[in-house]
Amino acid sequence: MTNTITGDAAATIDQIRQLEEAGADIVRVSCPDEDATAAFKTIAKAVSVPLVADIHFHYKRGIEAAKAGAACLRINPGNIGSPARVREVIQAARDHGCSMRIGVNAGSLERELLERYGEPCPQAMVESALSHARILQDNDFHEFKISVKASDVFMTVAAYQMLSEAIDCPLHLGVTEAGPTRSGTIKSAIGMGSLLWAGIGDTIRVSLAADPVEEIKAGFDILKSLGLRHRGVNIIACPSCARQGFNVIETVGRLEERLKHISAPMSLSIIGCVVNGPGEALMTDLGFTGGGSGKATGMVYMAGKAHHKLGNEDMVDHIVELVEARAAEIEAAERESLKVAALQAAE
Repeated sequence: MTNTITGDAAATIDQIRQLEEAGADIVRVSCPDEDATAAFKTIAKAVSVPLVADIHFHYKRGIEAAKAGAACLRINPGNIGSPARVREVIQAARDHGCSMRIGVNAGSLERELLERYGEPCPQAMVESALSHARILQDNDFHEFKISVKASDVFMTVAAYQMLSEAIDCPLHLGVTEAGPTRSGTIKSAIGMGSLLWAGIGDTIRVSLAADPVEEIKAGFDILKSLGLRHRGVNIIACPSCARQGFNVIETVGRLEERLKHISAPMSLSIIGCVVNGPGEALMTDLGFTGGGSGKATGMVYMAGKAHHKLGNEDMVDHIVELVEARAAEIEAAERESLKVAALQAAE
């Protein structure tokens, strides 16, 4: 999600492009006022990813965002206003090809539910979500997904598990207000990772008190660890120990920075010694293993096989060259595959 002032179209476009480059498939943009929805049309035309307009309380903002090119409206039908106003937003979404996301948060549950349940809980969150879903369904609108987020990992997971059993619709996952980069990423990985592993969830957002680009990076790392996304270089590295034949921590840091522009999917193992290095290299596209005790030369592996030796002082530049060459091969193969598919479709 962007954190620029949406009315500043240039700044918002710039940030969305940064998120696109980091790999975002969808970007949410806050639309709290008329300045935001007025700028939304310019923003939507300037970027490639679909945009979700974040709408709270004022139904006219939802109508304006739908007209301005939003792919989805994030709303709570219950706080938009009267049934007539809800119907106007639904009609705008229908007229302009928008979907909707019903966004339920533990921190903003309806007063009636809090009084009945005593405190935020999974049952209250699910009841809120289902009541909002019925509003859309009663108006014959079915292009919606639901989120039931909490800052508590266990509450979040329990709510999504209950919701997945109660309704058949796409679910947007997130541990809301997860916190700073490191601890927030861990909380998000535990919560969303367990749900995704169980087959629950269709889209995700990592909510961090950090640069939005960090949210995308964390989200991709979660998806890559589960084998659900294959974009960029997946670096497999040992934790470093006294057996290392080179400085693993420093090397991995340098490689991570220099390979962040690679979008082609591939795996790279960087292992400090020969104890686990050859075995890890068997399972990666490229690998480098440090030599035995006292040796200053390691082994480069390509497609799981020992290929050539390399001095430690040259390893980073050489590995970057190998990765870039492999990425070019992958991208060329993808282009050829698309060309063949297009020719076949034309026939």
